[in-house]
Amino acid sequence: MTVVARVARWCRGTATIWWLSPALIYLTSAASQASELEDPPTRWTEGLYRVVMLRDYNTRVVLAGATVMGVTAGVVGVFMLLRKRALLGDVVSHAAFPGVAIAYLCAELTSPGTGKTLSYLLVGATVGGVFGAMATSWIRRATRVKDDAALAIVLSVLFGVGITALSIVQRLETGNAAGLTNFIYGKTASMTWSDLKLIVIASVVVAGVVMLLFKELTLLCFDEQFGASHGWPTASIDMCLNMLVVAVCVIGMQTVGLLLVVAMLIIPAAAARFWSDRIGTMTCIAGGFGAVSSATGVVVSSIVPDLATGALIVLFAASLFVGSMLFGVRQGLVPRGYLLFRLRRKTAIHHLLRAFYEAAEVRTQLNGQLPTSLLLSHLGWKERTFAGVAKRGVRKRLVRRDGQEMSLTELGQRESARIVRNHRLWELYLIRYADIAPTHVDRDADQIEHIIEGDILHELERTLAQSADQEVPQSPHAVAVSHPSAVVSGDGQSTKSEGS
Repeated sequence: MTVVARVARWCRGTATIWWLSPALIYLTSAASQASELEDPPTRWTEGLYRVVMLRDYNTRVVLAGATVMGVTAGVVGVFMLLRKRALLGDVVSHAAFPGVAIAYLCAELTSPGTGKTLSYLLVGATVGGVFGAMATSWIRRATRVKDDAALAIVLSVLFGVGITALSIVQRLETGNAAGLTNFIYGKTASMTWSDLKLIVIASVVVAGVVMLLFKELTLLCFDEQFGASHGWPTASIDMCLNMLVVAVCVIGMQTVGLLLVVAMLIIPAAAARFWSDRIGTMTCIAGGFGAVSSATGVVVSSIVPDLATGALIVLFAASLFVGSMLFGVRQGLVPRGYLLFRLRRKTAIHHLLRAFYEAAEVRTQLNGQLPTSLLLSHLGWKERTFAGVAKRGVRKRLVRRDGQEMSLTELGQRESARIVRNHRLWELYLIRYADIAPTHVDRDADQIEHIIEGDILHELERTLAQSADQEVPQSPHAVAVSHPSAVVSGDGQSTKSEGS
């Protein structure tokens, strides 16, 4: 008798812990059953080893085909994403579905038994995809229907045609064995060497066209009207891009299926957008994401055969998208949140130093101490916010705090003078060249003063004929330094507001 069984027997006779016995009995039976079976981790490890070492011929074929398809879909998807036509791939894939069904029907009618010939089905898918892309373009150009409406119309109508054709196929004697549903959901495991060669050849052609027309496709994505005004055949380039999408959909039919191939077109490209703003870099990243997600999906499906490969590929692509959305260096939520957090802290310090400078400017004692109540009133902050910013200023050796009074350090004096100078230079620029009233420039200058440096500062100094070592100019408008009475006028003199 095992130790677990003895404990369970003891528990059944002990009233104080009687509620433990069902769990222990279950553990006893599970342990006895597990001892009779082969160790699952051993099988899983062996399967992983066979996949990683590429010991199975079928695994090598499927892995190569899916990876090539992922790269091609990611590269083409970048241009579709930048063209704001993410759903065009969905339209093409749904349009290819009736093409496959109609091609099967035509082949069976002309030569019974040849309906499952792959070349016939691929031709049908290509014709259907081209028809869907051309129909969408025609509706958009010939009518006033918007892009999204044209895409929805073509997608729904052609998919309805496909369902009707599939129902007709299933009524044939050979319809049940046609296997057309494999093109809808994908059947990666059935990929053969001839399929791999076809995928590689088609992918090389697509990649070659993208490389040859990279400049033209980039122009089409960012400024189609500019290209048309300079004589570029934008309509032909747009149609070429649509043909590339059709090719990718045909390539991905057997890998992820017609319904999921649009995910491989868009998800890697959308994920790459979080890592770069340059289209060349973005294209490479999207191709890499497509390859990684495809290869990972194939590997996991090989280890766990009950899981659909196409769905796994899309799920891993989605996980890459989520990771990119969170941690992408260009537009990821976490880096953007961190940068925004740092900017807010920097802005708060700048506001404190500028408030100190303007308040001390009235008293003509920049080296002296000022009461914190005066600064708090001038800034309009809560006491808790002011205390936190003041602590950061002390840590940065910009200010000194002595009870209810504060003073600037030597470093703080230089920094506050620089901040106020940048602020007032921008105010003068807005007044002189943007024709903004002096009473309205403070808010605009307050939003941009924190990033004025380097070339922008030199350009302002040159435009306003201000030397780089000149003292801080006078404020072009009255500056309130305590609420509600004392203000600084435009000539730097302290005045009293009415009612004081």
